[in-house]
Amino acid sequence: MKKLVLIFLTAVSLSGCKKAVQNQAEDLVLQAMTDGKWIITNFTQNGTNITTDFTGFQFQYYANKTVDAIYNGTVQKTGNWDGSATTMSTWANFANPAYPLVLINGTWHIDNNSWTYVAATQTNGSETKTMRLEKQ
Repeated sequence: MKKLVLIFLTAVSLSGCKKAVQNQAEDLVLQAMTDGKWIITNFTQNGTNITTDFTGFQFQYYANKTVDAIYNGTVQKTGNWDGSATTMSTWANFANPAYPLVLINGTWHIDNNSWTYVAATQTNGSETKTMRLEKQ
């Protein structure tokens, strides 16, 4: 009986450690994204580079999971965002956005990242988009 209790307690404590590590990773994602403004330095849609369509835009991410799309210093649109270190994904949603913000909506797979950049891909049917965000 003592062995069964010991095994149970070990399993519970290990699952608690895994959750703590996961929470710490999520906190780091939140900290990285909310510290500073971001710009799009590369954006392709089906292989066509349309980065210049995002000229003048900055993005400010907040801990309450909202994001401001700032165009030439003025908030143009506020949306929602989230990210997961576990699934290496992020998503954004701007309600009824104008072009080019509509291109950002949806779930993105994070291909590569650091404290200062995020490279991500989004595939919907036959459409593939890539985006690189860099911290200002």
